[in-house]
Amino acid sequence: MEPVHPTDSQELLRRLHERPQKNLEEWLETPAHIHHSAHRMANPPAERPQSREEFQQILRCLDVPPETTVVSDKFGYGVRIAANGDRLILIWEAHTEYYSNQVWHIPSDKAASLSFGPITFPGYTFPVAPIGLRVNALDILITQGTQISEEGVRPLLPGPIRYGSRVFGGDIAVITAFTPDEDDRERYLVVSPSSPPPVSHLLRLVDSIVKIETYYHLTLMKHPQFSSAVDQVYKFEQLHLKQREIITAQLSEATSMTLQRWLNGLTEDMMKVSRLAGAMHYELSAAIPYDRIVQTTIRALREEPLSPFRPLSDFLIGGISGVADGYQQFLRRIDTLQSGFEGIVAIIRARIDLLLESQNLALLTSVAQATKSQAILQHTVEGLSVIVIAYYLSSLGGYIFKGLQELGWIHNTNVATALFVPIAVGLSFALTALSRKVIRKRLLSGGDKK
Repeated sequence: MEPVHPTDSQELLRRLHERPQKNLEEWLETPAHIHHSAHRMANPPAERPQSREEFQQILRCLDVPPETTVVSDKFGYGVRIAANGDRLILIWEAHTEYYSNQVWHIPSDKAASLSFGPITFPGYTFPVAPIGLRVNALDILITQGTQISEEGVRPLLPGPIRYGSRVFGGDIAVITAFTPDEDDRERYLVVSPSSPPPVSHLLRLVDSIVKIETYYHLTLMKHPQFSSAVDQVYKFEQLHLKQREIITAQLSEATSMTLQRWLNGLTEDMMKVSRLAGAMHYELSAAIPYDRIVQTTIRALREEPLSPFRPLSDFLIGGISGVADGYQQFLRRIDTLQSGFEGIVAIIRARIDLLLESQNLALLTSVAQATKSQAILQHTVEGLSVIVIAYYLSSLGGYIFKGLQELGWIHNTNVATALFVPIAVGLSFALTALSRKVIRKRLLSGGDKK
């Protein structure tokens, strides 16, 4: 059955209320032997469809009939019945960050003795190597009985300490050691009363065990990266503290070159911290909801004491308590460090801006002084130009007056030249003013054209 993508609101509503897991209950019975594994996806949007294709390949390799197969977008199962009546049930489910494969072996002979280890369904071998990083692997055995003793379960569950509780009102007992066996699987022994409980109870219990183990491991799997990042942040904090002390002491006397060197170094460090903060937020931000899922699921089991074992919650809550809060405290710490870098970079930038403004003011003052000097010089040159032009006009007038004296039109050249000097000065002023006006007009007309 191929996955159907919702194309309208009615289809979407139908998919929201669809519960294909309910159809499994008609196939499940006790006793049962279960192998479960969960794998974290590095790229969920790409690997989630791949995991579905992988599950379909598993169904084909194990000759699971299409009529007992259901595969949707994020959930699927297939049932195969052997010639001797044994049932093999394969379940696949995809989540936000991981996907899981689950194999149930239900023997037809209810009195048959099941044991931990390989699935004993006729001819069964898991045919593929799952993609992604393995989060957990569980070996769950569901049996019926009333007698539960430390001596009876010690050979079945490896590890120094065994934990056990009665769950769901004391009808079902769950015992484990939280220690991987030789196949790297954690073993869970589930003992139901002589009268089998409802199948929905067993399915819910298996789902609870799987959920607790998966989210417990997902939370703790971040710890190596967390520890490495803590060391890096400590180094950055020491570096930032030292840089801040140096900059605070020398800021008032720092030159533009020194400020630029500080700014380059701090910007590079800030980018490193920013990258580290982004990576850690991606890795650790889900720890709080994961922790809540574990805590809520443990409470939903309604544990009751099972002598002589320690309660399951002692191990689980003790192992995960404070981890998520520590992750969040670290994220706040790295955010504070990032804000510190940003603050000191902003101070240095403000200092550089002040230096640039003071340099601009000095430059403007220098330009104004140069403009003033240029104006004075221009006026001086214009005054000298008037004198020079008047001198040349007076000289030309003297030549004219000498010619007129030769013609007999005037009697004294010196008197005529002396009288012409004021006129020459006036003409010089007029010529200078006219030239300035023409030049200004041309400049203005040239600027308008542009």
